[in-house]
Amino acid sequence: MKRMLWAVTALLAAAPAYAQGVLIVQEQTTGGATHTVQTQIDQTHMRVESYASGRHTAMIFDGSAQVMRSLDLDKQTYTELDQARLQQLRQQMAQMQEQMKNIPPAQRAIMEKMMHGRGAAAPPIQYRQTGSDKVGSWSCTTYEGYAGEEKVLELCTVPPSTLGIAAADFDVAKQLAEFVRAIAPNMANQTMVNGSAAEQGFSGVAVRQATYDHGRVAFTTVLKDVRHQAFPASTWDIPAGFQRLGAAQ
Repeated sequence: MKRMLWAVTALLAAAPAYAQGVLIVQEQTTGGATHTVQTQIDQTHMRVESYASGRHTAMIFDGSAQVMRSLDLDKQTYTELDQARLQQLRQQMAQMQEQMKNIPPAQRAIMEKMMHGRGAAAPPIQYRQTGSDKVGSWSCTTYEGYAGEEKVLELCTVPPSTLGIAAADFDVAKQLAEFVRAIAPNMANQTMVNGSAAEQGFSGVAVRQATYDHGRVAFTTVLKDVRHQAFPASTWDIPAGFQRLGAAQ
């Protein structure tokens, strides 16, 4: 019996730490090409991995430390964005906006349009509920999102319970959306989160999303699978041998 207890203790000590989380698998289509996006979430971390445009990349967000790391898995490099660097970027954007007050209106309009893509002064998205649809086996509620007069999003959403998960499972995703919203609103809008209409303009979780650019669909994202899964602690680590590049731009 003592030998068995020692063996079990040693096995548990040697085993990697696993935390219960949620695995989300989506298909994203851009320019006729489709690739898989895999998202892993636990209480304080989020990892998004994809093969978009032939590049194998990942993003890891640490909600406790408020740090986002972007990895190039092919080149084995990564960049890091923390709160200090985020504040620097916000200040730079504020300075650019102040400087634009002194340039001609036509040139200012061009500059503002360019800056919207980088997060500066982007108009908030207003959502309109438009009906219902079905995505896979899920019956969902449809919405259209507008930035000013321009349609930028189409969504079809379901309550988290329909997917067999809890609203709290998306808490760290909300943190990520707020973390990047000031400098990358498009990324914030594309982050899969859950909330009420009062919080985010639409209710539930998007099982399908179409993002528009100048009236045309830029890409679509469709949910294929969602399930609870335990992840090793190493899921959120930078792989050994990766080189850190300069501060994220």
